[in-house]
Amino acid sequence: MEITFRWYGENDPVTLENIKQVPVLKGIVTSFFDIPIGDVIPYETIIDRKRKIEEHGLRFSVLESINVHEDIKSGKPTRDKWIANYCESIRNMGKAGIKILCYNFMPVFDWTRSDLNRELSDGSHALSYQAKELQSLNIEKLSKMDLPAWVPYSFDELKQWLALYQNISEETIWSNLAYFLKKVIPVAEEAGVVMAIHPDDPPVSVFGLPRIIRSFEALKRLTELVDSKANGITLCSGSLGPNKNVDLPKAIRYFGEKGRIHFGHVRNVNRLPSGEFDFHEAAHVSSSGSLDMYEIMKAYADINFQGPIRPDHGRKIWGETGLPGYGLFDRSLGAMYLAGLWEAIIKK
Repeated sequence: MEITFRWYGENDPVTLENIKQVPVLKGIVTSFFDIPIGDVIPYETIIDRKRKIEEHGLRFSVLESINVHEDIKSGKPTRDKWIANYCESIRNMGKAGIKILCYNFMPVFDWTRSDLNRELSDGSHALSYQAKELQSLNIEKLSKMDLPAWVPYSFDELKQWLALYQNISEETIWSNLAYFLKKVIPVAEEAGVVMAIHPDDPPVSVFGLPRIIRSFEALKRLTELVDSKANGITLCSGSLGPNKNVDLPKAIRYFGEKGRIHFGHVRNVNRLPSGEFDFHEAAHVSSSGSLDMYEIMKAYADINFQGPIRPDHGRKIWGETGLPGYGLFDRSLGAMYLAGLWEAIIKK
C-alpha cells in the first residue's frame, strides 16, 4: 500500500515542502482544475507537474480528477466532442506515466456539504451534511460556495443545469455512463491507465439530481457495464459511510478480489440522527465516528492491496485555515494513524 496526499497545485496553501515532512507520505494525488472543463490536458502540463512533485522526493500517483463535461453526463448530442477530448487527456497521462485516474459522474455538483465549518465538541471544525440545511440554501448561495473540485458554474448556469436534469432519470444517467465508459475504457487500456470512479458524496440525491453511484449494488452494476480491469473504483469510506446499509469491509474484499479497486479514500464520518444520510466528518480514528477503521484497513490487507490510498478530508484544528477539508494538520494525523494500523495489521 502507498499512502498518498491530495495536493491542489501551486495555489494550494499546503505545499510540497510541508507534505514531504510527513514520514509516511510517498505519493501525491493532484488535479488540473485551472484547465477549463472539457478541454484536453496537455502532455507538457502533466509532465511539468510530475517534475515538480518528483523534485520533492515524492511520486505523482493519481490524477484526481479529469472532470466529466455535463454534456456527457446529460447525454447531449455534443457529448462525442467532449469524450474525444477526454480520451486525449487519458492518452497524455498514460504517456506521462500516470496510471490511475479518479473521476466521478455526479451531475452539476461534486461532493456537497451544507456546512463547511461545523464546530465539534472538542473545538475543532469539520465539514457537515444535513439534508434540511442544504435545502435551505438557495442557488445563489450555492454558486458562491468554495469547495475544492467544484466546477465554478455561475448562478445562471446552475439554474440552467438544474432545470435540465429535472427531466433526466437515474436510468438515463446509467445509460449515459455506459456510453461514456464504452468509449473511454478501450483508450485507457491502450494507454495503460485504469479508471477509478468515485462514489457520489453524499450517497443520496441532492436538489432532485439523479445521482447513481451510492451503494454496493451500484458499484457492482458499474463494474459490469464494461468488463475490464480498467473499469474500476475509488473506494471512498467517507462517501459510502453515511449509508449504513453499505458493509465497507465486505465491499473492499468483494471488489478487491476482482481487481477493481484502484484507489482508496479512507476517512471517518459520524452519522447523525437528524436524517437518514446526515453526518459530520470526524477525525480518522474509529472512536471519533461511526466507522471501524481497523476493519477497513484489515480488509485492504486481506486483499493484499498494493495501490494508493489517501487520508481524505480533515478537520480544521489548531487554528489552521485553508481549503475546506484540505488542511495539513488533521490529514497528517490521519495519514500517521492509517500507517500505524497498516503496520500493526501486516506484522500481526
